[in-house]
Amino acid sequence: MFLRRPDRDVFRAEDRQVLGELSAHAALGVSVPSSRPRPASAPPPPPPSRAAVPPTRQEGDRLRYVGAATRRISRAMELDEIVTGLCRAVLPTFSDEILVYLREPLPVGDQRPTGPVVLRLHRADRAPSDDSTFAMPLPEPVTPDFGLSEVRQDSALAEVLRGVRPVLADSPIAMIALSELVSEEAGFTVPVGERAILAPLRGRRRVIGAAVFLRRPERPPFELNDLLVAAQLATHSALGIDKAVLYGREAHIADELQRTMLPETLPSPAGVRLAARYLPAAESARVGGDWYDAIPLPGNRVALVVGDVMGHSMTSAAIMGQLRTTAQTLAGLDLPPQEVLHHLDEQAQRLSADHLATCLYAVYDPVSHRITIANAGHPPPVLLHSGGRAEVLRLPPGAPIGVGGVDFEAVELDAPARATLLLYTDGLVESRLRDVWTGIEQLRERAQAAALLTGPDRSPPLETLCDEVLDMLGPGDRDDDIALLAAHFDGIAPSDVAYWFLEPEDAAPGRARRLARRALSRWGLEELGDSVELLVSEVVTNAVRHASRPITLRLLRTDVLRCEVGDDAPQLPRLRHARATDEGGRGLYLVNRLARRWGATRLSTGKVVWFEIARP
Repeated sequence: MFLRRPDRDVFRAEDRQVLGELSAHAALGVSVPSSRPRPASAPPPPPPSRAAVPPTRQEGDRLRYVGAATRRISRAMELDEIVTGLCRAVLPTFSDEILVYLREPLPVGDQRPTGPVVLRLHRADRAPSDDSTFAMPLPEPVTPDFGLSEVRQDSALAEVLRGVRPVLADSPIAMIALSELVSEEAGFTVPVGERAILAPLRGRRRVIGAAVFLRRPERPPFELNDLLVAAQLATHSALGIDKAVLYGREAHIADELQRTMLPETLPSPAGVRLAARYLPAAESARVGGDWYDAIPLPGNRVALVVGDVMGHSMTSAAIMGQLRTTAQTLAGLDLPPQEVLHHLDEQAQRLSADHLATCLYAVYDPVSHRITIANAGHPPPVLLHSGGRAEVLRLPPGAPIGVGGVDFEAVELDAPARATLLLYTDGLVESRLRDVWTGIEQLRERAQAAALLTGPDRSPPLETLCDEVLDMLGPGDRDDDIALLAAHFDGIAPSDVAYWFLEPEDAAPGRARRLARRALSRWGLEELGDSVELLVSEVVTNAVRHASRPITLRLLRTDVLRCEVGDDAPQLPRLRHARATDEGGRGLYLVNRLARRWGATRLSTGKVVWFEIARP
């Protein structure tokens, strides 16, 4: 705030221009450089007079020009936008030609560059003119060294850059510095004297480049006051470039953080096809708390997860990453959906008391064609049937994760073949322009319209469906992050499943071999009989040794042949190399050598050991 006593004149229009420029410099932490350095022997400047001294008309024009130019430069956020803004601001009002050199590579923040200082021509512009005698050629870069200048420590260019202040090319050192910067092999012809200004670009820590301002012979040469204008333009441009480089690094870190916290690829479990999309809230908020996941489970089941941590910050993203990791761990234990949400709620309370989260956890079983869903304050999913009808599933809403002391309820619903389930976060359906239930209804209508376009006998492709759904967003609908997960249910036909219970007795391996051979014969896979019998026998034998209750044996025919053996013993088998004198310990070795893939999963009721064999 600027104040004047009652005995002084009131502020005038010219004063407002001066105060605006002072405010801009104060906001950026910049001191206005003088046109010439004051000699050490010179007396200090006199104190300002108490009387108001209005600037001259020429000074007022200069201040207005500098204010407009710096506003244009300061508005930009990207490096190229800032340099372009500088060039457009000076041409043709201040100069006829401009060369902008930037350090290569540009230092970021407090980073201390190693090696020699190298400047490269980043942009060269000129004002249009009919006079070709002073036209500066702008050739295309033909070599990697085009427009490259190395600044030697003892060179005239280094001395000028260390001085920070712009200089006219009317002194020997300035002329030499200009010739060192503007390479003759680049094809530039640059005048000297008072028709050229060399202005170092100094950021918050160090010199990051230089700008060269040029005037043609038919124009008046630069004056000492023009050095002040060049200094202010260079200062604002350098600080803007510093800001853009730092912003670019932060944006890159944010992008990498968000990318690593979301699935790089989606799994391809049998009986279901998946597609997903993620959109940040805006360019200025690249990280957020929205996430999605698809986790394969035993029995060809798959867990579908979508969640939303409150906020758009690194903290929200960090909490999201921990909740997602916890959900993956809990899914590996094959806990029911409501139990998964209960443990996530406990985890969220330990992580932060200020950040709540919503989450929807669903488990799809392609064999039974059923889906079990539990909800924690999340928008309900939309189920798109094969005939084109879309419905919003009615689920118990539940409380958000992090509230604590609440129970979550799971519901089991039909998941018919050729249906598609859409899971999403509230950024897709809620904004400043519409409430969440209006958005959900628009989503349902959009999905139904997309299905009707493909016809009643065909389901819309998942990638196309995701794009169609995101097209419902209007210009004012990007207030929040958006995560979208689409799951198309193909299911596994009952004729492709064989299931038995075996008593844990010595005769169980022999009975398992016979049952497996009959199933393979029914499916026309007799050529796999020997391998499957051997592996089934080994896995069932291991189960008999530890089980106290009936053993389950299941064969599934999909794109591969999968065998699953379950028992009530929680100890997971491990692969080991048996010694020559050992009587056992070779079963899993055979499974590992003959099967395409195998594994073991601990369940709440025991474990499942499975293997897969490629079909002919």
